[in-house]
Amino acid sequence: MNHKTISLIFVLATFLAACQSTLQTNDVNGDVVEQLQDQALSSDLAFEILASLTSEVGPRMGGSEGDKLAVKWAIEQMRNLGFDRVWTEPVNFPQWLRKSESAQALVVRKPKDPDVLKWMEDRSIKIEPSVYDLAVTALGGSPSTNGEIEAELLQFDTLEALEAATTEEVTGKIVFLSTRMRRSRDGAGYGETVVNRSRGPFVAASKGAVALLIRSVGTDNNRLPHTGMISGTEEGEPVPSAAVSNPDADNLMMFLSGKEPVNIRLNLDVGFEEEITSFNVVGEFDGRDDVTEFVMLGAHLDSWDLGTGAVDDGAGVALVMAAAKLVADLPSRPQYGIRVVLFANEEQGIYGGKTYAKLHQVELGSHLVGAESDFGADRIYQFRTRVLPEAEPEMQKLAGYLERLGIERDLEKPAGGGADIGQMRKIGLAAIDLRQDGSRYFDWHHTANDTLDKVEPENLQHNLAAWVTLTYLTADTKTGFGPVEPSE
Repeated sequence: MNHKTISLIFVLATFLAACQSTLQTNDVNGDVVEQLQDQALSSDLAFEILASLTSEVGPRMGGSEGDKLAVKWAIEQMRNLGFDRVWTEPVNFPQWLRKSESAQALVVRKPKDPDVLKWMEDRSIKIEPSVYDLAVTALGGSPSTNGEIEAELLQFDTLEALEAATTEEVTGKIVFLSTRMRRSRDGAGYGETVVNRSRGPFVAASKGAVALLIRSVGTDNNRLPHTGMISGTEEGEPVPSAAVSNPDADNLMMFLSGKEPVNIRLNLDVGFEEEITSFNVVGEFDGRDDVTEFVMLGAHLDSWDLGTGAVDDGAGVALVMAAAKLVADLPSRPQYGIRVVLFANEEQGIYGGKTYAKLHQVELGSHLVGAESDFGADRIYQFRTRVLPEAEPEMQKLAGYLERLGIERDLEKPAGGGADIGQMRKIGLAAIDLRQDGSRYFDWHHTANDTLDKVEPENLQHNLAAWVTLTYLTADTKTGFGPVEPSE
């Protein structure tokens, strides 16, 4: 290496060191972010909020008494946390009720010995079917069976196979879609299988079926079936529909492997009743400047009725409230405000998110960026963005601080915003997704097993550290993140 080369290396090193020093000097947020992260990693606030919601309110299906209690709880919690303003916005939707549900499999087991079978036939001894109780739950939006019905079970591996079947083959039968959901960190297995739940009831009806059973859209092996909403956009009327637990679905496949047909008795006392009103609950912390712009954090307040909604979406509710509180409690608040929206009845049709977008589209410009927590409480491993190109330096800064928590950036796909905040993203709201590990999420999703014990406090703290990072950095910047190009 010659003398000139050594001199050049020295000059470059000095220049880079100076740049780094300048960057650190200009990045006045750096120490604040790291302090917030450290505080979040030892904070019990999110877990305390979640424990309060699940124990003091519990199940909170849209329009239920639990839902009404949850709205009151959220208002009180926000006020106790010191939000500068708290208010509600009405959300209307048809109320769906689950009163009772039951199912049984009727399986004829004839003797394998032909001599024994002939002996029974000669004496007119009737072989009564064995009856097996099935663990089932009605799908949200399902109509009632109007009493007990019984019909032969007809199994299909996939929805596509049912779509290819003839009406003559299906008419009068109870269809069984047996597709098993695969486990995945990003939840892709859910997207592949949930069509059985959303579209299956309508396809079965179009083929002449009298009812539908689906294998639960879940990755567990518990006898706790997974509920969930059928589609609200399909044409026609659905058949009465229920999900059967994974172990019971396995048993049905065993029964169907025999030579004799399998019948199902099904009784679903469910259905839509009156139009009802619930509320989005909104709380705001002001920024340090006299401005109208704010960062928007969201989660949905409702849950299904089977469990206490700890992972879906109590954890999200707790995280966005706790993150806003920790950032607002800084000695010097960020420049812009923080708005937390707890949406009504996401589970049955994203009613809260759609209502919010319709009401607030005229003030889209006040929403700097939106982010939603609605994928459980396990650790965040990745984040995605959908912002203006000029905001990229800020996103790189965010990436640097999230990397400290072991969170990488996905540059392949843009942020979607989530089910509720995604309604604002569709009209141009910039969005950031903090993506949680969903490997275990669908073990409990929409089941009676969605309870507080499934949430590990350390994982919730890791989530909170990521949320305070996102919240503070986006609320304390002079860079615009949107509006972005509207998209579906």
